[in-house]
Parts: sequence; C-alpha cells; structure tokens
Amino acid sequence: MDLEIFDQTTAQLPNEQLEMVRDLLQYAAKELSLSENTEMSLTFVNNPEIKKLNAQYRNVDRATDVLSFAAEEAGDETPIIMDPEMAAEIPVNLGDLFISIDKVAEQAKFLGHSVDRELGFLAVHGFLHLNGYDHEEPADEEKMFKLQREILDGYGLTR
Repeated sequence: MDLEIFDQTTAQLPNEQLEMVRDLLQYAAKELSLSENTEMSLTFVNNPEIKKLNAQYRNVDRATDVLSFAAEEAGDETPIIMDPEMAAEIPVNLGDLFISIDKVAEQAKFLGHSVDRELGFLAVHGFLHLNGYDHEEPADEEKMFKLQREILDGYGLTR
C-alpha cells in the first residue's frame, strides 16, 4: 500500500512514531488483504486544525481525535469501461485520515496507556472507516471493534 504521511503539527512527531504508524497501517492492509495498488494519506494536525475540518465537513464545532474521508462511499461506484490491464494499474485510493496529536496525548493520559497505543488505535480506527467499516449499529460496532483489536494485538500494540 502506498501511504503518504504528512505532519502539520507545531511540534513534529518523532520519526519512530511515524514509522510505527506506517508499519501498523501496512500490517492492517495485509490483514484486510488489500491490493498492493492501494493508496491513502494520513495527516497529523493539532486541535485547531482538526476543529476547523470537523466544523467544515461535519458541522461539529469542536476538536475531535480522528477524521476519515473515504474516497468512495459504498454504492458510489460508477462503472468505467476500460481495458482490464489498464484498470489493474490504476491505484485504489482509500481516502484521507486526519489525526489530532493533541487529542492523542489527552486520550492516552486519560485512558492510562501509551501515546503509541493511542496513536495506533486512532490510525487503525480511521483506516477501518476508510475501508467501509463503521459503528453506527451494534452488530457493525462489534465487528469493527473486534477487527480493530485483532489488528492492534497482532501487531503487538496492546493496552
């Protein structure tokens, strides 16, 4: 999977954390059997920036921990007629994630676990949203959260 990571925070994240998130999301992509031809972006921001995005796109005027913007929603597929070989070369864009580093620190402290664990949790949570998982209904929540735990535990990022 092609993963572009952008750090727009005031205090840049350590390279170790950036690499951990990259490795974790690559692991998650393999767990979901995603094509190598898949791409997405992840941008780290501070609370003021994620608050603006949350207000602009969700009409919620407060900072949040993670926002996911899927490139395609279920049912959005418009058939495109093209040569199958050409189609195989076009990357599948999952979409974009934004994570507030301020919220990562706040929530890690509140929940009593490491910043790495919270960072990984939010990255996987948003990644699963980009892949069509949600937690609107209890059955969907159970399925998504179970997969989230399996990915985090399998990667070795436990509470």
